[in-house]
Amino acid sequence: MSLREPKQAAKIFYPESDGEPMAETDTHRKLMMELIYELETFFRDEPEVYVSGNLMFYYVEGNPRKCIAPDVFVVREVGNHPRRTFKLWEEKHAPEVVFEISSRQTWGDDLQRKWRLYQQIGVREYFIFDPEYNYLFEPLVAYRLEENEYVQLEIVDGRVTSEALGLELVDTGGTLRLYNPQTEQFLPTATEESDARRQAESEIARLRAEVERLRLRSNGD
Repeated sequence: MSLREPKQAAKIFYPESDGEPMAETDTHRKLMMELIYELETFFRDEPEVYVSGNLMFYYVEGNPRKCIAPDVFVVREVGNHPRRTFKLWEEKHAPEVVFEISSRQTWGDDLQRKWRLYQQIGVREYFIFDPEYNYLFEPLVAYRLEENEYVQLEIVDGRVTSEALGLELVDTGGTLRLYNPQTEQFLPTATEESDARRQAESEIARLRAEVERLRLRSNGD
């Protein structure tokens, strides 16, 4: 649901940055980047799914002060192409899912102002995670929109299902991971994928060397 100011200026500038840092700590920044990478990779074959984070999100046409920058968000039925900002009235689709990585400075806002805003604009699922395990009453908090109101979801053994993503969110006790119940595996991080690629390349090189060794032995015989 997009909002609109009753009166709009002819030309309005919507800034691409609010001047704030991307994340409060390295822990928050790393988790944000990992979640964005994992979701982008998971949805790479779906051209109408857009994954982003820390992008200026404007939700009231004509009022650039009405903006927010979700840590991580996923939108369906919009093109998967780079954007400088996200304007709700142009895209015509609110995010299906928003993640906020809570911190000492943001946890109250995450649970109150952002909670109300995401509910108002129609974000289907809203997840809040505290990577420092210090500020929220539970490290992982989850909400789903039902009849235009958020209902808190139960976290069982540190896990909760995202119907919108088709994934499970898992609090490992050290961080937040995304689990694919279809493959029964966690979505790999960029580091894990890079390590797996190096291992595969090393194994290929070993097998080639073994084949060459056997060929030379055969020719020698």
